[in-house]
Amino acid sequence: MNDSQYNLMADEVLLAVEEAIEDCGVDIDYEGVSGMLTLTFKNGSKIIINKQAPLHEIWVATKFNGHHFGFQDSQWVDKRHGHELWSFLSDAVSTQAETPVSLSE
Repeated sequence: MNDSQYNLMADEVLLAVEEAIEDCGVDIDYEGVSGMLTLTFKNGSKIIINKQAPLHEIWVATKFNGHHFGFQDSQWVDKRHGHELWSFLSDAVSTQAETPVSLSE
């Protein structure tokens, strides 16, 4: 993938996450600025999702740890644990929102 393809795909993911958060029915604040999306929960915790253009990755920082997602086999996959991005985000958001949340594209 070249830089242009990466930027288009990563921007689409950030926008899709914003829309999924908006539609999930849980009160989660979000703010997107310059390739970074910050989710803020009622308990004050945050999840930060940001583009890492030089590496062609999407990084996700939760209150527990950080994850690096690379694009492979038509999906974003955690380079350490092999989790698919949307499944991971559903679990992480559920944990930090302290209520079940299911996110999808």
